[in-house]
Amino acid sequence: MAKKNLPLCPVSRTAFIIGSRWTSEIIRELVDNGARRFSDFEIALKGIAPNTLSNRLKMLEDHGVVERKIYDTHPPRSEYLLTEKGRNMRPIIDAMRAWGRESS
Repeated sequence: MAKKNLPLCPVSRTAFIIGSRWTSEIIRELVDNGARRFSDFEIALKGIAPNTLSNRLKMLEDHGVVERKIYDTHPPRSEYLLTEKGRNMRPIIDAMRAWGRESS
């Protein structure tokens, strides 16, 4: 869904962006560990398909939550990191973690 087609309700908009499978886990990895490479996500998120990971990262980039930094090295390498908008999601991830601990 394009940014212009996001729900008007702020709660619905947030749920749309972080509510799909794996998305909150990707954000959690970045909150907890800082910049991550694609392979770091594959190791940390057991069971995620590469195409799903790629799609989620692209969606998070499109919504300004994540940025991709490409290094001019040989071989080329890139890292994903949270933007300021993404870093502002830390309290959401922390609240989800706390709620999950209390609910188990």
